Amino acid sequence: MNAFPTRPLVLDPRGVIEPCSRCDARSQSVCNAIPDTELRRLGEASTTHTAAPGSSFITEGEAASAFFNITGGTAKLYKLLPDGRRQITGFVGVGHFLGLAVSDTYAFGAEAIEPVRYCRFSRARLRALLDDFPAMEKRLLQVASNELVAAQEQMLLLGRKTARERVASFLLAQSRLGVVCQMPRARFALPMTRGDIADYVGLTIETVSRTLTKLRSDGLVEIPNATEIAIRNRAAMEQIAEGLT
Repeated sequence: MNAFPTRPLVLDPRGVIEPCSRCDARSQSVCNAIPDTELRRLGEASTTHTAAPGSSFITEGEAASAFFNITGGTAKLYKLLPDGRRQITGFVGVGHFLGLAVSDTYAFGAEAIEPVRYCRFSRARLRALLDDFPAMEKRLLQVASNELVAAQEQMLLLGRKTARERVASFLLAQSRLGVVCQMPRARFALPMTRGDIADYVGLTIETVSRTLTKLRSDGLVEIPNATEIAIRNRAAMEQIAEGLT
């Protein structure tokens, strides 16, 4: 069952159902700035694609010719290090808009963790939409601002927080990922590997595993399986993340 109610189907003047009206991601993405009556324009400006787990759909250093809107699944963002290693810089899911490059090339790569669906917008076509729908441009500016805040939080996480604080901060952030209202989820999926989590929070896999085990033994979280987690005591987890305990 979908986490959000499906939008009413919208017909174009020829009586054809617009695919964008059936997209569950629209309520969470910048596309929501386009009125229902103009969904045909939105659909014509994009193409739909899928990425299999382990495959990249954005390559760092390539020409930034398009933008990407995630409509299903989870992907990890990464940067390449000079020695060939990769540093994970974030995880994205439904509703995330990627590719707001400040240069002519992509500053990061994106790889699917699980099957990912996304819409691809060329720069030219998106620019035409923004000219006609300034509300969408405003939403994109909000996205860019949120990315700056996320980058600052990541710097704090890696530079100042203890292992326990890092893992707690990560879990709280994941519980808020993709929610439309202000109510974070108590139980949610963790499709990324423990190695991916360790890379993101700057710890070893063993330290991440030990920290999760300790949080569980303290009664703060439940771990039903390797790809799911539940927060039992959010207030305590928030205190840990903020360094108050």
